[in-house]
This record gives sequence, structure tokens and C-alpha cells, in this order.
Amino acid sequence: MAGLRGASDAGWRRITLKIVQCDFVTGAADPGGFPPPALPEVAFMGRSNVGKSSLLNALLGRRQLARTGSTPGRTRQVNFYRVNGACLFVDLPGYGFARVSRSMRAGWRNLVEAYFRRRPPNLAILLVDARHPLTEMDRDLIEWLQDRDMPFLVAATKCDKLSRNELQKSLNNHLSELHRPELLIPCSAITRAGIPKLWAAIDGTLHETTPTH
Repeated sequence: MAGLRGASDAGWRRITLKIVQCDFVTGAADPGGFPPPALPEVAFMGRSNVGKSSLLNALLGRRQLARTGSTPGRTRQVNFYRVNGACLFVDLPGYGFARVSRSMRAGWRNLVEAYFRRRPPNLAILLVDARHPLTEMDRDLIEWLQDRDMPFLVAATKCDKLSRNELQKSLNNHLSELHRPELLIPCSAITRAGIPKLWAAIDGTLHETTPTH
């Protein structure tokens, strides 16, 4: 773990075995509110109704650390969570579904772009709904991440809501556009399917990458 923004070997080994500490650091409605970069970061992004908060809570073993609700678009700022003192999980505002004004959507987009520009994460995780094809916004984000050579994964959420055959058909459709099977991880916050694989991918990426800031 040498070079990963101060994370100790001991602290990092604990992160995928047991979440012993997870704290909300801050929520930033503008770039001036971002905390000083000190730890490796994993950014989570996706549509407002894709189950991002639920997946974060499942990964962290908490029920309500990341706020969930029936109304999509609750995350209107960049939220930072410190995990085992070893890395930050960064919850980015959702896109494409929230019933808000066009100007507010533009403001959220500018905030997300400012985050990536000022402190590109060690890993970005794009959440998509396993029940539906990729949207145009999903495709644009994948292309955007690829153009910047940013390490990323695609987590196909809500896979528990599909039968085995339906899920396989959906994943095949996603792979026909993604072309890289190793990037796609089906998962469920309800059954915890895919959670260990996501953690293994996060752990492996943070061990291999060196921060750019």
C-alpha cells in the first residue's frame, strides 16, 4: 500500500475483512467543500433510481449510513465516507431521473465534473439497473471514463429482481456494449450477491493504482 495517500498496511488489510469503522466525513454542495485529499478514493455514480445508497450501505455493512428513500434524487451533493481510516467512498449525485429543474441538474453535473477534474478517484463504480438496457447517459459516462483512462467498474444492481435466465439475458446485452466482461459485476443490496466480488475488485484496484493527486 505504499504511496496510497497515507493508508497503512494494517488499516488496509482490515477493510475487506471487516468494516470496523465507517464515518460520514462531509457533504459538499460545491467544490470548496471537498475535504483535503489524503486517502485513496472510490467514487460511486449512476442514475438517481439505480439503488446507489442501498448498495453503499450493503458494502459498508450499515443500514442507513447513506440515505435511502422512495424519492429518487435525494443525493444533491458529493458525500464523503471514511472507511476503516484507509480510504474514502465518494457518493456522487445521481443523474437522469430526479424531477428537478434543468438548472439544478446542470449544477449537479458541474459539481460531479469538478470532483473528477480536481481529484480523480482511484476507482469509479458506475451503477446501472440490471433490469434495463444501458441508457444514453450510461453510455456517455462509460465513454467519458474510457477517454480519461480512469479505472472503472460497472455494477449491475437489483439482480435479485430477475430470474436466472432474465439476468443472463440482461448481462449479455450489457456485455454486447461494454465488450469487457471483467468490468461488469451483477449485484444486489438485498441478497448481497456480488458484494464480495465488488470488494475484491476495489481492494485489487487500490493496491495496484497510484494516486494522481
